[in-house]
Amino acid sequence: MPDKNKQTTDSKKISELVVEGMLDKKATNIVVMDLKNVKNAIADYFILCSGNSDTQIEAITESIEEVVFRNQKENPWKSEGRENKEWILIDYVDVVAHVFNKDKRIFYGLDDLWGDAEITHIQQ
Repeated sequence: MPDKNKQTTDSKKISELVVEGMLDKKATNIVVMDLKNVKNAIADYFILCSGNSDTQIEAITESIEEVVFRNQKENPWKSEGRENKEWILIDYVDVVAHVFNKDKRIFYGLDDLWGDAEITHIQQ
């Protein structure tokens, strides 16, 4: 049986590394949603950020993957949205990163979906 404390510690560390990768490429409006105490949550953390251009969105995504791999030797389980660069999802199973262009972030409104989550706004 997996050790739940180790899994939680690992997801916390990965969430911190995801934020570091976002900050490295000057992502804006970074929000960390701690979903561990939310009933039926599909992950421990959702982390959202915005980029100003397709190029920055791609750079943020690559930075997240590089920082997590360098420190934890983990590749994403799944990644989606690289083709259109409007909303790129990077799934580490217990930690899911969302890199948005500003308009798509407003349109989808993920920031407002989990009112029960513990939310942290990261200041740049």
